[in-house]
Amino acid sequence: MTANPEVLNKPDADSEPAAAVANVEYAAGHRNMLQLIELRWIAVIGQITTIAAAIMVFDVRLPLVPMLEVLACLIAFNIASHLRWHEHVPVTNREVFLALLVDVATFTVQLYLSGGTTNPFAFLYLLQVILAAVLLDIWATWTITVITLMCLALLSVFAKPLALPFDHARGIASLYVQGLLICFGLNAALLVIFVSRISGTLKAKATQLADLRQRAAEEEHIVRMGLLASGAAHELGTPLATLSVILGDWKRMPEFKKNPELLEEIAEMQTQLKRCKSIVSGILLSAGETRGESAMRTTIRTFLDQLVDEWKGSRPVRSFSYQNRISEDIPVVFDSALKQMIDNVLDNALEASPDFVGLEASVTEDGTLTLNVTDAGPGFAPAMLAQFGKPYQSTKGRPGGGLGLFLVVNVARKLGGSVAAANRPQGGAQVTLTLPLSSIALEKEVTHVH
Repeated sequence: MTANPEVLNKPDADSEPAAAVANVEYAAGHRNMLQLIELRWIAVIGQITTIAAAIMVFDVRLPLVPMLEVLACLIAFNIASHLRWHEHVPVTNREVFLALLVDVATFTVQLYLSGGTTNPFAFLYLLQVILAAVLLDIWATWTITVITLMCLALLSVFAKPLALPFDHARGIASLYVQGLLICFGLNAALLVIFVSRISGTLKAKATQLADLRQRAAEEEHIVRMGLLASGAAHELGTPLATLSVILGDWKRMPEFKKNPELLEEIAEMQTQLKRCKSIVSGILLSAGETRGESAMRTTIRTFLDQLVDEWKGSRPVRSFSYQNRISEDIPVVFDSALKQMIDNVLDNALEASPDFVGLEASVTEDGTLTLNVTDAGPGFAPAMLAQFGKPYQSTKGRPGGGLGLFLVVNVARKLGGSVAAANRPQGGAQVTLTLPLSSIALEKEVTHVH
């Protein structure tokens, strides 16, 4: 597993949404193509059964050899289709259209050999038209409709009538009426089964596309916030630097050196000022400024241990439980965004539970880093859990509340991970961050960290 800091820190945000939408479209088309292949096998079995019954049971004379040759071609085409589309390969509207045209063509030839429009199974053309209406773009649907209509018209002119007695007076005892009933039953059953499946595929595609649009809107929201935060960080940089110089001067003044209490307060002010400068630097880094310099090589245990030490030293937490259960110290590369993501979750836990915050780190067998942050606070409200990670979803009652977890969820998603929240049975809340180590792991040859 390898990780390039420049690749990690510079995702192609413009190409990701378009590529994701294309993948959803192609996946839906692939599932629909597999449905057509399955339907074609049913058609092959149905044609073989119908031909055998017509000849052996009803003594209907049919050109058996040409019809079997058409069936052989259809079987060969379906085997080739299965081999072609068995793997997850992009399927376009045009390719589904061509597959339906093959089905219409072979069915037309079989009807030509078996009575044309006098064959009661001619109404199976409706199956092709309805499938086209469900699967294809509007132009392709109308093309299939026109082609099937022309095929019926040509069959009525050129095909030889089927040697069946049109004794409609016999009602259901009529062989032709029985064929019509069987045709209707086949049409209805196949449409119910396959259109239901295809509709499920289309609904799943619509849901995925809606999720992608929501994600794109959230990422656009992040970009706008990043621009505003970057501007604010630039403005805060100068006064923070001035305050740092003033505090340094105060610490060296004789009046303060003689007063241990004032020196302690100045040290605390310098610590908090350092934290403010770190936050400002992190905002600039997250906004993309000098971001390539923010990547650092370390190991996963060292990274987490240092993060915890720094977080405890700058927060007024009364009780902090840290359990690092990672056995193999894997070399990794990280930047400020990953550190800020974890700090943000810990800060939220501390705000909800000043008396206790817990962090447990582990790595699963499939190479996933799992971080469990727990607290002893009141937990999440049900409405918060339902909208977890959405912007401005907060119970703190402040303007802009809820952006912290919103950014956490999006940073984790960018790195291929996820964030989940739940209330603990014993009280308090738990936020679980999962991140594939492959997204931050260095090459195995990197064994020493300086």
